[in-house]
Amino acid sequence: MALKINPDYLRSTVFGFQDALVSTTGIVVGISAGVDNKQFILLSALVTISVEALSMGAGQYLSEKTVHELPQNRHRDDLLTGGLIMFISYLLGGLVPIVPVIFSTPPLNSILSIIFAFIGLFSLGFIKAKLFQGKVWRSALEMLTIGGLATFIGLLVGIIFKI
Repeated sequence: MALKINPDYLRSTVFGFQDALVSTTGIVVGISAGVDNKQFILLSALVTISVEALSMGAGQYLSEKTVHELPQNRHRDDLLTGGLIMFISYLLGGLVPIVPVIFSTPPLNSILSIIFAFIGLFSLGFIKAKLFQGKVWRSALEMLTIGGLATFIGLLVGIIFKI
């Protein structure tokens, strides 16, 4: 039996968590490739998840409000709940690749951030499919592959523009 959840809330959860994993890991790894200062890397990552979580939550609220204002709209989800779900999902997803920065030093923190993020991406895809009777391995590998490519680009940019 598949779990029944409001599709708008599910979209916010997956989008927020996945986006935070990828963008925060890209920040951590990209900046770590360019500088060796742990405090600077940590500050950049914390600023990123703080600003992005607020921005994503507000964006979710405002975009859903726009949809609710359309004529013949059938959306019945709560706007504030959707925004809060996006905010919390982004915040939690962003913390995953930051943990290694707190407890290790460069370059090990980059390697651990990537590993933590990849485990998070794989797990997100796996859990999503498991909850909704999808193809578990396909979903997990798809989430890992797409997120992994974006992370790799962050690393590449950091290497190219090293300061």
